[in-house]
Amino acid sequence: MFIKSFKQLNKKSVSEAGGKGASLGEMTNARIPVPPGFVVLASSFEQFLKETDLDVEIESILKKVNHKDINSVERASEKIRALIAGAKMPRDIAEKIKKHFKLLKSRFVAVRSSATAEDSSTDAWAGQLETYLNTTEKDLLKNVQKCWSSLFTPRAIFYRFEKKLHKKFVSVAVVVQTMVQSEVSGICFTVHPVTKDYNQMVIEAGFGLGEAIVSGSVTPDTYIVHKDDFSILDINVSEQSMMIVKSGNKNLHKKLSPRAGGKQKLTGKQIVEFAKIAKNIEKHYKHPQDIEWAYVKGKFYITQSRPITTL
Repeated sequence: MFIKSFKQLNKKSVSEAGGKGASLGEMTNARIPVPPGFVVLASSFEQFLKETDLDVEIESILKKVNHKDINSVERASEKIRALIAGAKMPRDIAEKIKKHFKLLKSRFVAVRSSATAEDSSTDAWAGQLETYLNTTEKDLLKNVQKCWSSLFTPRAIFYRFEKKLHKKFVSVAVVVQTMVQSEVSGICFTVHPVTKDYNQMVIEAGFGLGEAIVSGSVTPDTYIVHKDDFSILDINVSEQSMMIVKSGNKNLHKKLSPRAGGKQKLTGKQIVEFAKIAKNIEKHYKHPQDIEWAYVKGKFYITQSRPITTL
């Protein structure tokens, strides 16, 4: 089996769908508002490596890496990524991906890497691998292959050695999800990440697509909410100088005037509405969560949730 919809996955599916894919499946089945999608399972990547004989080549390149020498890591990364990009995807896998894409009835999708060793409490692969927003049918297969190859970015190769995973086989699944063109997006920590206060959650919010916040390109608003009665304890509004929006099928950095960028991103009512969703996710997982969310046309969507690993 090469592909599963979110409904066919749950939190026990990490070995086939990666941390991200398993979490989206788990939340979909718990009726948490997740944009629909499917996962190109790790078995697809493994089949691709086998049919193209790349598994042997990649292993031999990784064996020669001196992880203490950045040039050695970068050279290996370049070689491996070029091999994956240049190889032809097996026809049966390609056809299944296209078929599932059509079922989503969405012109644009987000294509995200989901490592099978991802987001467990000890190995936070989050942020190591790549995501391609606003992907169309034309670029879909190419971006899936780019996600596969992002398992071998210099940072991810170094991370393998650092976590002593280089002798283990780490695989990667790819999440394909209906793209939410968010008006506002952000991150939430269901436990205060600085004071470690379990009664408080911190919500960060910015205009446009969430990549601007995740990558640190903008400073978001910060709201602190009490988890028992949902009272808002603190509102810190930041002036946002730009936001990422979709233009055609590209992501555009749009400048914001001080007046537009200085507005509060979520109203008090919206902050409370989201805080209730976030608390519900934490309750479901029975563990503090680091959540990525998007808001569009009056509705909140959850695009990712993973355990907070730093408490």
